[in-house]
Order: sequence, then structure tokens, then C-alpha cells
Amino acid sequence: MNFLAHIYLSNEDPELKIGNFIADSVKGKKILEYPERIIQGIRLHRQIDSYTDSHGIVKQSISRLYPKYGRYSAVIVDILYDHFLAANWSKYSNVPLEAYTIDFYDLLNEYYELLPERIQNFLPYMIRDNWLLSYASIAGIGSVLSGMNRRTKNRSKMNFAVIELEEYYSDFEKEFRSFFEELELFTKNEMRKL
Repeated sequence: MNFLAHIYLSNEDPELKIGNFIADSVKGKKILEYPERIIQGIRLHRQIDSYTDSHGIVKQSISRLYPKYGRYSAVIVDILYDHFLAANWSKYSNVPLEAYTIDFYDLLNEYYELLPERIQNFLPYMIRDNWLLSYASIAGIGSVLSGMNRRTKNRSKMNFAVIELEEYYSDFEKEFRSFFEELELFTKNEMRKL
């Protein structure tokens, strides 16, 4: 899953959200530099990723992209699934997506000093271009995929994955809905253990 799903799955726990959001930028023993609840968010993120990576429905989505995008297919599916969460946001939250994203950006600014340098560097762009809200449109996802492609020095060709998104939209959406229902249950169970 990508940024929006990880944030959403943290419920309304601020430090859990921060940990879940920064997890990919926290390596090795750096985790010990954070408050306990943020550490729990980092660990929750990793459990969500592990569950996602081994799930049959997710593998089905990845297999549709694999012939063209190879090892980048899983990253693309994470981004596409965030699109379906954003596009169907009202089914998952009573808070409008625009208000939800603004609240989250405020939270990031509140915890700015604790954010890893990599996140501090991209945060102004994330807020300016409202990445989380942009996930709701195909054009927004296209923009995200183009940015990811640039980060791979154009090796991934991810920017073209919008073609498959449009061609197989209903298949991807059905897979997302089935998987996300199971992921929410898994996450609730994991949060009870925290």
C-alpha cells in the first residue's frame, strides 16, 4: 500500500500515523530514536507491507502488470490501490478527502522535527501539489507515476501504467475492494496487539 492507505489504516492516532507514514525512511537502529507510539506505527507499516506483499489478490494485480513493468509492478499496484481508496473515499471515511489531507499535512508540520530528512525534503512539494488528494483522479495518479519513473531514471516506465489502469480499471478496482476489506481486518487485529 502507498501513503494514503498507511495513514488511513492508522485510524485517528497521530503518532501511529506519523510512524506508519515515515516507516520506509527509517532504517536499522534509527527506529530506536523515536517515541514508542511512533515505533509502533513503523512496525505496523511493516506488518501491513508484509501482509500486502504475500496476499493472493495483490499478486493477481501485480501479475497483470509484470510482463511490461517487471519488478516495478508491485510499486505500481501500491499506487493504483491508493487511487481506488482516494476515488472511493466516502465509502471509507465520513471526513471529506480534502479536509482529511489538510489535517494530515498539519500533523506532519507539527511533528516536522521528528521526520527523517528525506521526508522533510519532499514535504513542501507533497503539500503544495496535495499528493494525497491527487490520488483520486487518473491524471493525479499519472503524475505520481511519472514522478516515480523519474526517480528510477526512466528505467521503470511507470509513467505508462495509466494505460493499464484505464484498460483494466474495473478488474483492479474489484481486486482492491476485496483485498482492502481483508487488510482492514488484519490491521485492526494487529492494532489490538500494540
